[in-house]
Amino acid sequence: MAMFTSSVLRRAVAGAATFLIGFSGVAAAQDAYPNQPIRLIVPFAPGGSTDLVGRLIAEYVGRNLGQTIVVENKAGAGGAIGAEQIARSKPDGYTLGMATVSTHGSNPSIYSDLKYDARKDFAPISNVMGVPSVFAIHPSLPAKTMPEFIELAKAEPGKYSFASPGVASLGHANIENFMMLSGIELLHVPYRGAGPALNDALAGQVDAITDNLSSTLPHLLEGRLRPLAVLGAERSNLLPDVPTYGELGFEQMGTGGWFGLVAPAGTPREVIDRVNAAVHEAAKDPEFQERASKLGATIRVNSPEEFAQDIEAAIERYTRVAKAANIKPAR
Repeated sequence: MAMFTSSVLRRAVAGAATFLIGFSGVAAAQDAYPNQPIRLIVPFAPGGSTDLVGRLIAEYVGRNLGQTIVVENKAGAGGAIGAEQIARSKPDGYTLGMATVSTHGSNPSIYSDLKYDARKDFAPISNVMGVPSVFAIHPSLPAKTMPEFIELAKAEPGKYSFASPGVASLGHANIENFMMLSGIELLHVPYRGAGPALNDALAGQVDAITDNLSSTLPHLLEGRLRPLAVLGAERSNLLPDVPTYGELGFEQMGTGGWFGLVAPAGTPREVIDRVNAAVHEAAKDPEFQERASKLGATIRVNSPEEFAQDIEAAIERYTRVAKAANIKPAR
């Protein structure tokens, strides 16, 4: 009996040791993340707002993870091509992606033929920054404030025009939303991209435009465009005298654009939490904060669950706008 007990005991101890070694190996593998460079897919072209924010995030989050994050620009179809590539990547933590209000808000609300599901095909990590857009008019118009512009537009419906980067773009959807909320009617002039739209707004070929603050700021400061409202959660410290849409009574415009990090659905929660912690660490860095401020951005990091709520709110908002304004994709 003693020999039997001793034999059983030896096997039990050996089994426990094997289990502990195996468990330690798994834990060590998880702790080792990341042990190779990470790629960050930015679904827009180099030089734009998403790219600038993405490269800033890559630098600081990579530093906090102790690994290089390499930015890959995959532009096209209003961000849809890059977003699809993020969704179809291996969910191992070595492919991350930038998510924006376009890729995870207006696009899913307007385009029925997207090759990705903004809700199901991604694992939200964290929102990172809010970058406001600004509604601006050509200085030749007599309006000095948004109430004055609304009064002008109501007096002559359809007379005043606005430029957008294209039919069904985020800029188009935002102005359609504003027109419904304010009761005005503007003439939509779509362009092939934000650059041409801004150029014609500066030249006075169109009366108004909404664009990212970072893109328009130099022209606003030079007086080539007149800012009337900021689409953001709060006033921008770069334009402290310009009210938000919310302050003007248009809370349903939302709180502006945001830039966050996502991973392909199925990425291990341990990885999501590790990257989320690195994002929060970056957000506390004074140098990171200063560089974000120069882009006109505000820090808005949160949890994966809260970021999922941000995505859901954007989809709901633009689905309502697209339906009410009958926004259809250009064909």
